[in-house]
Amino acid sequence: MKKLISVKWIFDIVLIIILSVMYYLNKPLETSVVLQVPKGSINNIITHLKNENYDLSRLDSFLLRFLGSPQSGWIYIGDTSITKADFLYKLTTAKAALREVKLIPGETTYIFLEELGEALGLNKELLHSEFARQTPIMEGALVPNTYKVPLGIDEKKLIEILLSHSQAQMKAFAQKIFGSYNQEKWFRFVAIASVIEKESANKEEMPLVSSVIYNRIKKGMKLQMDGTLNYGKYSHVRVTPQRIKNDESFYNTYKYAGIPKLPVCNVSFDAIKAAIYPAQTDYLYFMKMKNGTHSFTCNYSTHLANIRHVTK
Repeated sequence: MKKLISVKWIFDIVLIIILSVMYYLNKPLETSVVLQVPKGSINNIITHLKNENYDLSRLDSFLLRFLGSPQSGWIYIGDTSITKADFLYKLTTAKAALREVKLIPGETTYIFLEELGEALGLNKELLHSEFARQTPIMEGALVPNTYKVPLGIDEKKLIEILLSHSQAQMKAFAQKIFGSYNQEKWFRFVAIASVIEKESANKEEMPLVSSVIYNRIKKGMKLQMDGTLNYGKYSHVRVTPQRIKNDESFYNTYKYAGIPKLPVCNVSFDAIKAAIYPAQTDYLYFMKMKNGTHSFTCNYSTHLANIRHVTK
């Protein structure tokens, strides 16, 4: 009789445990459509997700060991409200589809965000507002690169990832050159680099364009460079005499002396390097020739001759 009671007691305990686990696994869990899972042990992954405000516990670590190893990288969850069972299962089986998006050197953030909205089916207004909310730097905060973006990502998370990735690259490059990262100092060079990026025909010209910028500033000359007016939504708009006359923004280097106080666009590290290390020249002028490259000169008369040669 005692043996039967003991067996029944064990059975009841097991049943309670099974029902409790089933109840736990059927609890709802809020998630994003896609999420990024880091490499590491199951415990580390659960800890990471908890830090991202996912309602998980040590029990989830235990249960995951029966399902398999979580996938690292981007995971496509699909729904924002699912059961814990579905969530844990998808951690071990699902992968997100990735779409490549490219930010080219010299492109403005405004145009890039517009293109992102089109390519990924995201809300453009929300992309712009999220960018403004997450960084006070209107231009130059993003590093030109090819990014692999998971389909299904939301606007907030996408901007967060782009800025985080770019900031890490900038800090690493600054530390390599200067030994430390000072944001104010760094973005002074980014502002110069943005003018170089807009004006140069190729990487080889960048130190020469940089030298013209520094030489003109040293002599108290205005930069008078069309590329500075290709800011924001005007990135690909031809600069006309009327535009030069009517544009009152601080980007207009025909009206205002010095470098624009903010970068004109997002820049390559080649342009930043040229801004830090300009070529040692006496050049004050350059003119785009028919082959697409520039002719650099020290005096105005030669510059005028180049203009006549191109326009005749």
